[in-house]
Amino acid sequence: MEEKSISDIIEKYLKSILEDDEKVEIRRSEIADHFDVVPSQINYVIKTRFTLQNGYLVQSKRGGGGYIRIERVNLIDDVDVLDMLISTIGDSISENDAVTIIQTLYAEKVITHREGDLMLVALSKDTLAFSDRRVADQVRARILISLLNRLRFES
Repeated sequence: MEEKSISDIIEKYLKSILEDDEKVEIRRSEIADHFDVVPSQINYVIKTRFTLQNGYLVQSKRGGGGYIRIERVNLIDDVDVLDMLISTIGDSISENDAVTIIQTLYAEKVITHREGDLMLVALSKDTLAFSDRRVADQVRARILISLLNRLRFES
């Protein structure tokens, strides 16, 4: 039987809450107490599993009345979210991060399976076989941003 890590369990729990609402506010310490983990474990899950590339917008407020707000967003219908995603990509993106974005676009039914496959091929390390990985990551970012900008105009 496959064992799940505590991070997987916390992620599943938070996603189950998000099934009922597209937005949820949590207190990091309460979730940490619930799973008997340190609060930094909750931070780790949120920073790695609830990213804009994965279709989530995260906001936090520190202090006694602080909270973490996680919101499921539609990547293409909301131009501001698309702009933030492009800003997140910046001048360079790894193949793994590009794949995550494409998988999210497919999961959100923004692109078809075929379109996703074509995007993956265009952004793969085999296609962008530069001797310098930094150059490949920069070219990958330019291509992905161009593709995302083109999606903005799809109906």
